[in-house]
Amino acid sequence: MISVNDFKNGLTIEVDHDLWRIVEFQHVKPGKGSAFVRSTLKNLRTGAVQEKTFRSTEKVEQAQIDTKSMQYLYVDGDSYYFMDNDTYEQLGLTADQLGDALKYLKENMMVSIIMHGSETLGIDIPKTVDLEVKETEPGIRGNTSSGGSKPATLETGLVVQVPFFINVGDVLTINTTDGTYISRA
Repeated sequence: MISVNDFKNGLTIEVDHDLWRIVEFQHVKPGKGSAFVRSTLKNLRTGAVQEKTFRSTEKVEQAQIDTKSMQYLYVDGDSYYFMDNDTYEQLGLTADQLGDALKYLKENMMVSIIMHGSETLGIDIPKTVDLEVKETEPGIRGNTSSGGSKPATLETGLVVQVPFFINVGDVLTINTTDGTYISRA
């Protein structure tokens, strides 16, 4: 059990028999009344985000979460397969388990599989990924990086807004937190 005063972003807790990751929290000390902690929690099983307030004297159960580094291999129907490079053990996950990470996933990419006991909850991907532009309008001479943007479809099917000078075949660095263009790789 941990006190709500020990909350940190990214900490995983167990509330109402569900696993929640703390996305954001704020300690509040009102002028009148007792202190409390306002938090934003993400359900690791469903992906739902919820606001929850805890009294400063409350204690919650810290969940035991394990991560295992695995390599993404291929997709077969509805299953996406990952391999442990040490044991060569393979694991199949569904699109629901992968969630938004599916937009950034490409073959041979190393990811962290999130597990609670023997239950696989999902994956953590790197903060940035390099993806190739498969489709966009051609760049026109004279366009600059500060002159606006256009949509570009990347190799995974993700569509991002990019500067006008980006062309088909360019490899771009994409922020996986919010799906935005950072730079050319």
